[in-house]
Amino acid sequence: MSNTKSVKAVAKYIRMSPHKVRRVLNQIRGRSYQEALMILEFLPYGAGGPVWQVVHSAAANAQNNYDLDKKKLIIDEVYADEGPKLKRIRPRAQGRAYAILKPTCHITVVVKSTD
Repeated sequence: MSNTKSVKAVAKYIRMSPHKVRRVLNQIRGRSYQEALMILEFLPYGAGGPVWQVVHSAAANAQNNYDLDKKKLIIDEVYADEGPKLKRIRPRAQGRAYAILKPTCHITVVVKSTD
């Protein structure tokens, strides 16, 4: 029986909407580690940068903490949860205030070895 070890990395409080990050995560779900990095490198979305960092971090965790080979890793799970919203106020006419909600998200990447 092969030991398939799952290794996780989380990036918290990323200043981006989880909806926009999920668009990028859907592109790499289930792919190999190297293929995912290639895709993220050339995606035209701003969310590609933070997602690339988390994927890279998950692979580094797998290699350093569990002695897994980066070439044999696949992206098992990826998801973006909603983080706290930064609340800002925009002044409007006649003394009113308009709330601006700036979203944040937590990106989680779980990789596993294909041994």
